[in-house]
Amino acid sequence: MNNSVKSLLAVLFGLLAGALLMALTGHNPVEGYKFLIQGGLKNPERIGNTLATATPLILTGLSVAFAFRTGLFNIGAAGQMLFGGFCATAIGLTVDLPQGLLVPLMILIGFIGGALWAVIPGILKARYNVHEVVSTIMMNWIAYWTVYYVVPAYFKGESLETESRQLPPEAMLHQDWLSDLFQGSYVNLGFFIAVLAVIIIAFIINKTTLGYELKAVGFNRHAAEYAGIAVKRSIVLSMLISGGIAGLAGVAQYTGNASSIQIGILPTQGFDGIAVALLGVNAPLGVFLSALFFGLLYSGRGFMNAMTEIPPEIADSIIAIIIYFAATSILIERLFRKLKTRRAANKKQGD
Repeated sequence: MNNSVKSLLAVLFGLLAGALLMALTGHNPVEGYKFLIQGGLKNPERIGNTLATATPLILTGLSVAFAFRTGLFNIGAAGQMLFGGFCATAIGLTVDLPQGLLVPLMILIGFIGGALWAVIPGILKARYNVHEVVSTIMMNWIAYWTVYYVVPAYFKGESLETESRQLPPEAMLHQDWLSDLFQGSYVNLGFFIAVLAVIIIAFIINKTTLGYELKAVGFNRHAAEYAGIAVKRSIVLSMLISGGIAGLAGVAQYTGNASSIQIGILPTQGFDGIAVALLGVNAPLGVFLSALFFGLLYSGRGFMNAMTEIPPEIADSIIAIIIYFAATSILIERLFRKLKTRRAANKKQGD
């Protein structure tokens, strides 16, 4: 069974379980899913909002998937996203440049911020074999408390101490022409950044010597080292690229989907990116499609609740069940293999 079939089965089982939950709570599953889909795709505005919601998920999913493909488990996408978004916001609030120069600078600084936040666990892994799961989780909370202190101290909003000042229009990814195209939605240039990142990462992984070396280290670190690949450098470089992509998610979220950065919140998109990567089988195109699906569920659940009074937590449950089946796909594969073997044995006995 190939990976795409496993992902489709995980989605199918998740949707079936969601339908069962709706039925058990006294609601019509057909109506529930109808309004869930309409909530994300009913008109151009809702389509644009779905794309905007999916944008940071594409980037965090791509970040996690890239690390997975190179044998690393990056749990720090949330912190890298937060710190990258903070760095971009700081530039937007302090640097006075035309939009054509300021926005690219913010994107670059956001990438560098996320990359620097991930390169520390990369160095610890490469030089001292510190497990990246532990170090990236610790870096999440260091980012959380860093932003918690710095924003009120240096970038405090005019009316609220829990968020930064509003970014000026020239420091945002929002574009009037794009919003008008989708009838007033909050879709922004972040979506195009995400699409470009998917294309670039797919090219690096599948078409370059660097991608081959990184994947070789992921498959077998010792064999790669025996073959002459600089394993330690590859680990650091992999974490750097992974963190940079997560930093771009922060740019998309805090300077595109929003106009300020709040304290006291670790972005959930960083953790959702793990689910997106699992469902997308760590392939750039798979991650893109998986993130769009998750974006649809997140965008449509409010409309589903308004039209049918089905709790929006049902959509969260569907996502959780899909993650569960995606993560345990090996068990599903074993079940199918066992059934196939049994069928073949029965057929042989019948002959």
